[in-house]
Amino acid sequence: MKKKIIAIILARGGSKEIKNKNIIKINNKQLIFWSIKSCLLSKLIDETWVTSDSNKILNISEKYGAKILKRPKKYAKDNSSSESAWLHAIKHIDKNNFVKTIIGIQPTSPLRPKKCLDEAIMKFKKEKLDSLFSSQKIKDHFIWENKKKKLVPNYNYRKRKIRKKIKEKYLENGSFFIFDKRKFLINKCRFFGKIGTYSMGKIFSFQIDENEDIKLFQNLKKYFK
Repeated sequence: MKKKIIAIILARGGSKEIKNKNIIKINNKQLIFWSIKSCLLSKLIDETWVTSDSNKILNISEKYGAKILKRPKKYAKDNSSSESAWLHAIKHIDKNNFVKTIIGIQPTSPLRPKKCLDEAIMKFKKEKLDSLFSSQKIKDHFIWENKKKKLVPNYNYRKRKIRKKIKEKYLENGSFFIFDKRKFLINKCRFFGKIGTYSMGKIFSFQIDENEDIKLFQNLKKYFK
């Protein structure tokens, strides 16, 4: 039997910053729709699942074409990890051990290039990776943090480099993660073994986490296709 590639979209009902975040309207569709659509358009993803503690989210997701799984409240709290929700989903979805690869999709990232999921899967296979994360390439990322009531930078500001001499880095953009199912069940972490990344443009790296992010996405309508 062919081992499948499945997408699991985590979409809990509770959200403190934005009420009912996963079903707010973005370009006249609920937020969850855009991630479901990306998965269903993929030629390599065999099944698309949404796991949620909210019946409303599950009903909407099913109408959009996703398979659904009710998630217990204990895996949908503010401090619940994505790993715990993925582990619960895999246990119930893959009872017959037909899944080889998992794509963990985060619905807070509604914008994705049309072929990005298939391209990322192909890279995952070609490079024989164990886990992969979506990212944005960055150079000028100067960060300051408070340490003992004092601002401290992550670079030497006395020898500040010009942009073209700064080494390229990869910032996790939270859009999706890909990992080998069997090894994930052993490690219980999204990163393990040989790790790779799939880079996306800045526009495709925005996430909806705060109310002002909604306004930003409303101005990016032309990118929703």
